[in-house]
Amino acid sequence: MRQKYRMFLRGSVYWIQDNQTRKQESLGTKDRSEATRLFNARNEAHRQPVINMQIARAYLLVGDPESARRTWQSVMEEIVKLKHDETLIRWKVAIKDKALDGLRTLPLMETRAEHFLRAMEKRKVSTNIYLRRIHNFALGMNWLPVPVIPARMWPGFSFKDKRAITLEEHRAIVARELNGERRAFYELAWHIGASQSDIAFLEAENVDWQNQIISYERKKSGEVAFIRFGKEVERILSDLPSTGPLFPYLRTVRAGDRATEFKQRCRGLGIAGVSLHSYRYAWAERARKSGYPERFAQEALGHNSKAMHRAYARKAKVIVPALETYESQNAEQPIIPLAVAVQSTGDTPSSHPH
Repeated sequence: MRQKYRMFLRGSVYWIQDNQTRKQESLGTKDRSEATRLFNARNEAHRQPVINMQIARAYLLVGDPESARRTWQSVMEEIVKLKHDETLIRWKVAIKDKALDGLRTLPLMETRAEHFLRAMEKRKVSTNIYLRRIHNFALGMNWLPVPVIPARMWPGFSFKDKRAITLEEHRAIVARELNGERRAFYELAWHIGASQSDIAFLEAENVDWQNQIISYERKKSGEVAFIRFGKEVERILSDLPSTGPLFPYLRTVRAGDRATEFKQRCRGLGIAGVSLHSYRYAWAERARKSGYPERFAQEALGHNSKAMHRAYARKAKVIVPALETYESQNAEQPIIPLAVAVQSTGDTPSSHPH
């Protein structure tokens, strides 16, 4: 095995040089025997981990002949094969991250912590998140004998602050939007708080006009959502197609392109800090301010976790009403869960009224 360092004399002081990096360092001594001991210690310290790695590689090759050739690019490709729909699109974009270029051809067995740290130097949240997932996938598949970076040692990250779109901003966007389909899309997002993909893929058959309910299967979770609508949503829906897709063009557009179109409209109006996802924040904050029961808000937003809903509505400013007032209001108009109401009527979704 080739030694990592070589020793030489410069003037009257002994130095060593790294044979890989060419970096030179003084041993700080003029005594040859002392310099030799320091020189041998440096090479031995490097040699032992290399020997350990070679032993581990030999064991792995017996059970997994591909382990010596498996690179991080092959790990990414294996992950993509398991994804579908919107998740597949996100992963295809994520693995093209230029920050990962230094890892693509690097064999897993030769990866050190500093390789990952260099990839995360730009502090991109997406790089940190997806690199963790790629690393954990390789670890879970037993392609890595030990973690490259221990779980508690991964660099932290923080998401950019997100906020809800305001009513004034929403009205300005709708007023300036000349395209009727896109204008209805933004209005419906304001009123029902669904994700942009769920709204874009709504069809006329998802609308029960008799019971005033919109039902659809959520793209992200596959769960079925039931949302009762009022007069404003009825007005919006009445201007949309009575059969087939409600948004025939927008459903053909990628989610990223819909987001870009919205951002362009915001930029034209001088609106900053919002995205299409801000409509969900706005819906949650409005629900909390109005005293809307949290269990119903969870159903509408598609989250089973109370913590998730509270994260959406964390900026809502609420003055807690008197309990006796809230009790008296509920006594006069008791809240009936949607599932019970639908079962009691025994009705099926009816057709469009016009």
